[in-house]
Amino acid sequence: MPTDADAPEISVIITCYFEESSIDEFHAKLSAALQATGRSYEIVFVNDGSTDGTFAKLKAIFQRDPHVCCVMDLFKNFGQRAAMAAGLCETRGRALLFMDSDLQLDPGELPKLLVEWDAGADVVSGYRVNRKDSFFRIIPSKMANVIMRRSSQSDFRDFGCTFKIYNARLVRAFGFGPNKIFSPIDCISLAGRKREVPITHYPRKYGKSGWTFRKLMQFNMDNLVILSDRPFQIVGAACVALAFAFLVRTILAFFVPLSLLGTITPGLILNAIVISGLLLVALLCMIGEFTIRSFVASRGIPRYVVREALRRNQSTA
Repeated sequence: MPTDADAPEISVIITCYFEESSIDEFHAKLSAALQATGRSYEIVFVNDGSTDGTFAKLKAIFQRDPHVCCVMDLFKNFGQRAAMAAGLCETRGRALLFMDSDLQLDPGELPKLLVEWDAGADVVSGYRVNRKDSFFRIIPSKMANVIMRRSSQSDFRDFGCTFKIYNARLVRAFGFGPNKIFSPIDCISLAGRKREVPITHYPRKYGKSGWTFRKLMQFNMDNLVILSDRPFQIVGAACVALAFAFLVRTILAFFVPLSLLGTITPGLILNAIVISGLLLVALLCMIGEFTIRSFVASRGIPRYVVREALRRNQSTA
């Protein structure tokens, strides 16, 4: 939805997954932080397929807080980025604020991000100091940060932190929606002015995270696939370079003794065959991944479907 003259300054998109125990406390803290800024705002809550009482509590929040312009319930757990896209489609603000609702991040630290936003940044991201997550969450997260720094051509330390402010014009230019879910990497890669600020990370008070080890590794694969616009050209160039190096080494062996691989043994040949085979399988898997993604995209299946939504017309709040 495009911005208009009456649009609030900040649109807040909050995704929820089994947050029945935390959502009221989170809403109270978020509202207090937003009101303290003195800026106009609206809030969108998205229940990402929780089957507990999360959506019932969101509907109650909608009834008592006029700043909440929309609450929606998705048919199933489609994933955080899909839920973000669903919430994004309901916003009108000039700045888009994303945040988790599990209370591991404190909405009271919003002024830290707003300082950089007011200074003209297109994207402002928090990075979590002294993370209070398990080893099995931190390791895949660190792997993801390495991949995403390369794919976004930025030096962000903590891509996994959802506490971010984006320029709405930048985000809406991508046309995110049911057939194209939100991609923070794409937005960050096109942002000329980006900043990170340190924020506090707290232990999870209620329940457990929806980000399992499997989901984190799948997320890493998603980013690895888009790591380069020309992955096969890069692999091909590397293979040609290695082939040329081995050719030069073979030719030189006829004229001068070489200490590098001076003796070619059957064991060395077997190792080379095994390594080459594994590399070939990895390359075929990557090709298959691209093929499957292209097939799925061509079918036009929506990435999320809204089961129920409550909306209100809202001018500057």
